[in-house]
Amino acid sequence: MEQKTQQLTRTPTVHDHQEFDFIICGSGSSGSVVAARLAEDGNARVLLLEAGGDDVAETVSDPLQWPLNLGGERDWGFVGQPAPELAGRRLPLSMGKGLGGGSSINVMVWARGHREDWDHFAAESGDERWGYKSVLGYYRRIEDWKGAPDPFRRGTGGPVHVAQPSAPQPVAQALVNAADLAGIPVFDSPNGEMMEGTGGASIAELRINGGKRESVFRSYVSPMMTHPNLAVLTDALVTRLLFEGRTVVGVEAFVGGKRRRFRSRYETILSLGAVHTPKVLMQSGIGPEDELRAHGISIIQHLPGVGRNHQDHLAFGCTWAYREPQGVGGGGCEATLYWKSDASLRHPDILQCQLEFPVPAPAEAQIATPEYGWTMFAGLAQPKSRGRLRLSGPDAGAPISIEPNSLSEPEDMVAALTAVELCREVGNSQAFTPLVASEVAPGPRDRAGMIDFIRKSAVTYWHQSCTAKMGLDSMSVVDSELRVYGIHGLRIADASIMPRITIGNTMAPCVVIGERAADLIRAQHGMTQTHDVAVASGPGREIHP
Repeated sequence: MEQKTQQLTRTPTVHDHQEFDFIICGSGSSGSVVAARLAEDGNARVLLLEAGGDDVAETVSDPLQWPLNLGGERDWGFVGQPAPELAGRRLPLSMGKGLGGGSSINVMVWARGHREDWDHFAAESGDERWGYKSVLGYYRRIEDWKGAPDPFRRGTGGPVHVAQPSAPQPVAQALVNAADLAGIPVFDSPNGEMMEGTGGASIAELRINGGKRESVFRSYVSPMMTHPNLAVLTDALVTRLLFEGRTVVGVEAFVGGKRRRFRSRYETILSLGAVHTPKVLMQSGIGPEDELRAHGISIIQHLPGVGRNHQDHLAFGCTWAYREPQGVGGGGCEATLYWKSDASLRHPDILQCQLEFPVPAPAEAQIATPEYGWTMFAGLAQPKSRGRLRLSGPDAGAPISIEPNSLSEPEDMVAALTAVELCREVGNSQAFTPLVASEVAPGPRDRAGMIDFIRKSAVTYWHQSCTAKMGLDSMSVVDSELRVYGIHGLRIADASIMPRITIGNTMAPCVVIGERAADLIRAQHGMTQTHDVAVASGPGREIHP
């Protein structure tokens, strides 16, 4: 197949011990934003480090091929520890590796989080600038929204192209119609009024532009790479922070397998995601003192919350067989539904995401996959269970131990049962009759059988977060300005700072976190704020080791 994604132009190697004003570690949905926004000030020398490789592949650019990246070189391929509540299974925990991070391999759904999520962030941090009203201002800056005008909630002309599919597949429209028949309100958009109330159903919003995936890296960094003050270094695995006293002055990284050091004059920003950010903190001496001492790591700052509060969206695949083959649009996810398992809740706690092809269940569920069909993942949007991360050793090569603790809280099983029953009600609606021959999974079961199905079929949406949370209590890792407590010159900007996981896919909230971090940094250092990052996904330059 002809390669249609443009290769980034190469430029000279970054030198060891070279000094930059700012070093951003990780080119995902937050790190790309921070790097681009800081580089807008042409006087600031910015280095963006990425452990993976480039994003030049049809499996990245072609929206339909995203599943082919799972388990490959663009996936960190984390696996959780065996979980008793999941029948002893180990959850695959995919995470993007390479330019764009998760935004280069995900399903491309743009979900901005519920109003209650952002107001919770504001309450936990003691800073109203994290509240919904403020965040709407960020989204108006960020978006280039291609739908019906909504000047209060939506932006146009920003770097992030957001659009609904122009011709959703019949199965996507059937989901919206079935929700309506079930008494669930239907909205024109999932990111406007729908995410300010009890929930609803809608055609999804996607990060697909001209039939191609548009990652956050391509939206923000690619247009900036002709700027001489921005350097992007791939195959650069950050292993630890460098200190002078309690001030971070740079990072150590393996670049092309060789140990190298880079210095930051002002700040270092960790945007490595909810697994590697806490790992680098702990291996650098920032974290729970007892655990670090057990590995012989010298303590720089005791922060017991590092690696705790791990959250993810758990999901259970319900599948139907088609009467005859149907088409697949976009990345296969063109419709979504949010609802409440309990009428007394202030916000949805059920997330249902439709895929227009049948997704195989885990082998332990012993459920056959139909040749033609579709799957809806009945998910927990606000799980109560909390996991944790632990070091397995002091060295960079020692794998991180992830304990998701999924379904460890009884409330999550109650919500899961409700989510699956709602999924079955919607999927078996007369709205699907012209398309669907039969329900394949889970099928009619008594309560014990349904619990067994939930334990054996559970997977995640790969939305790991909250492991270095923002807040004011003793388990918080960063303050409201994303500065690591007790450390100078270090901030975190990625999903790990969330006090709780947002309702819906996490890419869009991570872009907001990146924008907020960049604003805070620029304000502290008196930098210019132009907010004029171009929209185009054109060629750029990349520094290779």
